[in-house]
Amino acid sequence: MKFSQLFGRLKSVVIGMIHVQAMPGTPLNKMNISQITYEACKEAEIYLNYGIVSRCIALRMDGLIIENMHDIPYSLSVGPEVCASMTAVCTTVRGLCPTLPLGIQILSAANKPAIAVALASGLDFMRAEGFVFSHVADEGLLNACAGDLLRYRRQIGAEHIQIFTDIKKKHSSHALTSDVSIEETAKAAEFFLSDGIIVTGIATGTQADPQELKAVALSVNIPVLIGSGVTYDNVDHYMDANAMIIGSHFKKDGHWANPVDQENVRRFMSKIQQLRG
Repeated sequence: MKFSQLFGRLKSVVIGMIHVQAMPGTPLNKMNISQITYEACKEAEIYLNYGIVSRCIALRMDGLIIENMHDIPYSLSVGPEVCASMTAVCTTVRGLCPTLPLGIQILSAANKPAIAVALASGLDFMRAEGFVFSHVADEGLLNACAGDLLRYRRQIGAEHIQIFTDIKKKHSSHALTSDVSIEETAKAAEFFLSDGIIVTGIATGTQADPQELKAVALSVNIPVLIGSGVTYDNVDHYMDANAMIIGSHFKKDGHWANPVDQENVRRFMSKIQQLRG
């Protein structure tokens, strides 16, 4: 399976989140590209150096994902300056972590630009919003993109880059698809050739429903990832997931906008080591 070949294991993969500082042209931008890149690399180094259980056992992240979450409010028209800036950041982080699986997400739903940046930067996977079915998100209406995105991936020669896809996307209303269960949505994503499905809570940092994880995992034959709300206290419920993307819990005071807290990383990874056995 491509997933286990990339991450070296099939279950309980831990993917740390780097929330890149606000990009040029966005309302909260305060830094130039060099400063933004420096901050992203600082977070990458914490993930690499502080996921240490003891002097004898070093358990680091299984992967990292880089995201422009500080670019609020999000737009469905992402400019070339964001793509260029993300390429600069991702290329530098790749140089810092030459062998670690790295991924990208560009908000909001900038899935074609994200896979182009991933290809240019030498990344391994991406997170896509709005892959199947329509979503009414806080930034507007997102329509399904699977057909266009996978054709674009083939056109640019990026088929080695895996696409993990959110279903029943957080920060969204699902009234339009209220008659489509999460299991049916997962099956649709699998049918449309998703490389893995992401299950989340209703918002960033909100716990995903462990019962939904089980239901989705039984519905499909592709990896199922948890995309929000995993913490030290509840990780036991998610060890059967193929992967856990963790951002907020690794930050100071558990808030996504804060810097990565090395002690939060160390404590969590120590528990993961114990749970893996």
